[in-house]
Amino acid sequence: MIALLVGGAAIGGSPIFVRLSEVGPMATAFWRVALALVPLFAWARLAEQPGRSERPAGICDMLFLILPGVFLAADLAAWHLSLHMTSVANATLIANLAPIFVTIGGWLAFRARVSGIFVAGLATALIGIVVLKGGPAALGDGHVGGDATAIVAAIFYAGYILAIGRLRSRFSTLTIMLWSTGSAALCMLPLALAFEPTLMPVTLFGWAMLLGLALISHAGGQALIIYALAYLPPAFSSLTLLLQPVVAALLAWSILGESVGAMQAVGGAIVLAGILIARRG
Repeated sequence: MIALLVGGAAIGGSPIFVRLSEVGPMATAFWRVALALVPLFAWARLAEQPGRSERPAGICDMLFLILPGVFLAADLAAWHLSLHMTSVANATLIANLAPIFVTIGGWLAFRARVSGIFVAGLATALIGIVVLKGGPAALGDGHVGGDATAIVAAIFYAGYILAIGRLRSRFSTLTIMLWSTGSAALCMLPLALAFEPTLMPVTLFGWAMLLGLALISHAGGQALIIYALAYLPPAFSSLTLLLQPVVAALLAWSILGESVGAMQAVGGAIVLAGILIARRG
């Protein structure tokens, strides 16, 4: 339980590292996955068993192992960009719509059954987004582009989850994390070089933000959650991880001075309720 809560809080703090980063959103996304490879490789060395090797059987396996990283790179690029276009609370909350897109993607790609409870949850979450924005009249405000970009990030993250789901029966968590994180870094590097004026921060504070994002939020948070899921029921765990947008909103309020109005709080609660209903369905 402690691992789950700390892991959820660690991931919930990632938007603050992104906002405080000295480099742009694409460069920050690159360093997020590139630096996270260091503890992952160390984990691989410690977990290595003599005489046992888990390697892809051929090019087809390699392509399937790379695919989640492509989705992850697109997700991080879109989400980091949205954090500079809308509020931290909005971007983080909307990104939590990913489970809904996972179900829709499973229905489109694999004809998985969709229940009426899920549809009700989806409708509730969409209503919550409208309320979050301040009602229908406010949907065209200056942050609509950032909110739409956060939705794109949620869609790509759903693709990442679906791709991992197809691999998990054949490969271990560590193998999938290594391949997906490595391929995500390779995808992000040309984007960072093409769209950012500089790739590296110039101060120790800038490097500290990137290290915090990679080691605390990305590698540390994910590892703690994976550990917790081995001992706790998945349904309960998924509900507890909804504390991520709450942590993000509180940190944005205390560190970045972003206020959370009454309408935004009500809309956020409705979105979370919709996600809970959809997950139950």
